[in-house]
Amino acid sequence: MSERNLASMYREINEDHFPQRMEISFSDADGGGLQRLVYEKKDWVVDGERRGLRYGENPDQEAALYKLVGGNLALGDVATLQPGRYLASEVELLQSGKHPGKINITDADAALNILRYLDGDPTTVIVKHNNPCGVARGTGLADSYTKAWLADRIAAFGGVIAVNREVDRETAELIAESYTEVVVAPDYAEGVMDLFAAKKNLRVMRIRNMKRLSDFAGERVLDAKALIDGGIVMQWSFVPQARTPEDLVPAYASHKGVEYRIKRNPTPKEYDDLVFGWLVESGVTSNSVLYVRDGVTVGIGTGEQDRVGVAEIARDKAYRKMMDRLAWLRHRTPWHLLSDADMRSEIEREVAAAHGGLKGSVMVSDAFFPFRDGIDVGIGEGVTAVVQPGGSLRDFEVIEACNEAGVAMVFTGQRSFRH
Repeated sequence: MSERNLASMYREINEDHFPQRMEISFSDADGGGLQRLVYEKKDWVVDGERRGLRYGENPDQEAALYKLVGGNLALGDVATLQPGRYLASEVELLQSGKHPGKINITDADAALNILRYLDGDPTTVIVKHNNPCGVARGTGLADSYTKAWLADRIAAFGGVIAVNREVDRETAELIAESYTEVVVAPDYAEGVMDLFAAKKNLRVMRIRNMKRLSDFAGERVLDAKALIDGGIVMQWSFVPQARTPEDLVPAYASHKGVEYRIKRNPTPKEYDDLVFGWLVESGVTSNSVLYVRDGVTVGIGTGEQDRVGVAEIARDKAYRKMMDRLAWLRHRTPWHLLSDADMRSEIEREVAAAHGGLKGSVMVSDAFFPFRDGIDVGIGEGVTAVVQPGGSLRDFEVIEACNEAGVAMVFTGQRSFRH
């Protein structure tokens, strides 16, 4: 490798050899039943030059962003979203920063994937590497942003912030206090762009369609995964079916002729957090477990291979994040830099008493618990309710674990894996 400034690779914009137009065709073996999806490449004018994506997942990967402009695909009773209702594929780039790359767009889309189900209250989703690091509802946008950022302010560094309300000046000032790659919103209040102009590397994206984001809640699109040999796996995108408390079923199971049922149903407050958590779960990489309390993510475990392990990771993160949150709020110092022994001891005692903020939270799992060990992790920290798909051969064992602790549990009847 020749000598060069290694940091420069992240500033370069790759040559883009992708064509302006792309078509995907589907037909029967005899050529009948032809259906097409038609796409056009998206670019922006930045510093007087028209450019597409900076690069792909890494600086040495060319990439292009295409928006769906024509065609329709219907397979069985499922049809793809009609073209013209653009979100992340047609962002307005109000401030370009370092010019967007593939990860900026896909992280923004990952945030929108969660936000479309959480339209009722001012809500903030902060995404890093295709997973949320903090999601929160609030009494106002600034409140929701603060809660989402403090849920994991370390992971939020350099992340994508997506909000479902116009960014007001109060929220913009809070965002400007830390390093952010991208802000996505339906609009920006007067004076906000002047404030953001001081953050020269910040990409500011406006998506006016976000005002109608809830209209996308039940829509499906074609989801493609390329294989290393050039093959492609096609599937319809995931749509969570359980989106209200009425869609959740009190846990039940039958084992060796014995019926098992959960003894306690969730309270209204628990139902709010269970539904909120399940909808956030739809945007988390599997295998995953998360904890939610009062409309805020407390601990998020993602992408692990065993369920008990990811439950423990989410738990351990909750403890660490609460210690850092208290250190920051009280002393404006990150936990790992807080050297005063008395201050540290005080925070440690408070975090231990609150079980890392998990006491009184709900537990969310994207798939069933194969054994009770996973759910015992949450029960041991004081969770009061659980939502999971159900369907394990040992559901009876998990129900018994919850009944022993007086914990409510509901089933969705649908797995929420995301790979």
